[in-house]
Amino acid sequence: MSVSVTPDASFGRGGGDPYDHAIRTGADLFLHEDGCAAGGSVAARPVEVGRFLARADRAERRLLASTRGSVLDVGCGPGRMVAEALARGRRALGVDVSPASVHLATSRGLPVHHGSVFAPVPGAGGWDVVLLLDGNVGIGGDPVALFGRCRELATGTGLLVVETAEDRWHDRRYTARVSAPCGRGSDAFPWAEVGADALAAPARAAGWRRVGEVHRAHRTFVVLGRRA
Repeated sequence: MSVSVTPDASFGRGGGDPYDHAIRTGADLFLHEDGCAAGGSVAARPVEVGRFLARADRAERRLLASTRGSVLDVGCGPGRMVAEALARGRRALGVDVSPASVHLATSRGLPVHHGSVFAPVPGAGGWDVVLLLDGNVGIGGDPVALFGRCRELATGTGLLVVETAEDRWHDRRYTARVSAPCGRGSDAFPWAEVGADALAAPARAAGWRRVGEVHRAHRTFVVLGRRA
């Protein structure tokens, strides 16, 4: 059975807005394929809200230290990577569709733009490093379109840093929902998951090439540069 997904559907939005509720309260949250109960599906996985609310961890600090220049964090949440970049004296901006995340970030004095990455973004074409961390390669459910948009936002010599799925050949597109044990559930939204090796094809299609790969703890980050 097909699921109706609104054109502006995005991660954890709509319904009971479980993502915003979790950002405000620190509540548990699960991402799962639409039609599967969060508590009963093996496909369900916890959303690391606690990490989003914390400071950038050691792995993320080292990752940021390996790059240079201005930073645009797409799907920034409450802005931990923006805060870290600013602390290093770098120009930075976050972009997120979650009102709760943006409110929390801006209340801390962090520059975070409330809106979709596919809508107008301040400084488009002028960002040296574009980040897609925390599974944000899934935004929009179409990595080629997302990578193409990130190419528009980056400078001519800019980098795109993508955190990938643990399975290097994992490559899925599906309709997802976010749910909380308290019963809150989001509207359905398109999502994607891509591993480090599977990333090559959509990256190439969007005009990127692999220039590096960084391993930090159990996480893998692929660094992309523009194709000639």
